[in-house]
Amino acid sequence: MARYDHSKHVRDTILAFFKAAGMQERFEENLAFAFWDGCVGKEIALHTDPHKVMKGILFVKVDNDVWRHELSFFKHEIIEKLNDKIGKKAITDIKFY
Repeated sequence: MARYDHSKHVRDTILAFFKAAGMQERFEENLAFAFWDGCVGKEIALHTDPHKVMKGILFVKVDNDVWRHELSFFKHEIIEKLNDKIGKKAITDIKFY
């Protein structure tokens, strides 16, 4: 027997609400916060804190220069993973600081 995916229904309902309020893009961008830990993994998540999203750019605070440098090599991969989870190209860049 197939199981009904309630989380998809809830997501679609919330997305419809934000779309009607003219805030769909902002909602989709901010899904990056919910998906961050799962996309980057436990170790990276311990050293990072996604801070804000502005015009598709995700700003992520990193606890030291070594991690910031290392993450710059994985930026495009992280963007791809986040956008796959979000379901569209909501994040266009990541600024690590």
